[in-house]
Amino acid sequence: MLLLLTSIFLLHLTAIILLFISTAHNVWWSSQEYCADIWKQCFFQNGSCKDVGYKDKEEYLQTVQAGMVLAVIFACCGLLIFICQLFTLKKGNRFIFTGLFQLLSCLCVMTAASVYTVHFHSNDENGGYGSSYILAWICFPLTLISSIMYVILRKRE
Repeated sequence: MLLLLTSIFLLHLTAIILLFISTAHNVWWSSQEYCADIWKQCFFQNGSCKDVGYKDKEEYLQTVQAGMVLAVIFACCGLLIFICQLFTLKKGNRFIFTGLFQLLSCLCVMTAASVYTVHFHSNDENGGYGSSYILAWICFPLTLISSIMYVILRKRE
């Protein structure tokens, strides 16, 4: 049982770390001239960075930003709730609240990555999706798997 709890804890911690990286790192889109994330755009020629300027897509950008930040918050809260439930939950009960928070994190990261996929860089031929974008999509199944495992898992002695 200890091995199972440790592996689920490490899966959860890995998902949180990857969510932090994908939210903060500057490579959601990369081309030869610049790289961009959900917060800023950096140019390679002069080394300057500026705010991402999508004038007609500001609402979509805010949706992606909010989704990623909420995914991080829900995943961190889920980890804290798991630790609390580990010590307070009665024998035989399930980790429902932890699974619920992980599911909310999963839905937020899926929504953010989907909105970014549909509304940004769909017509750009110069460049490609970067590592942070890929990490965001990797976080989706990690948080989904951990939420399912929390709901299935029962506390034992």
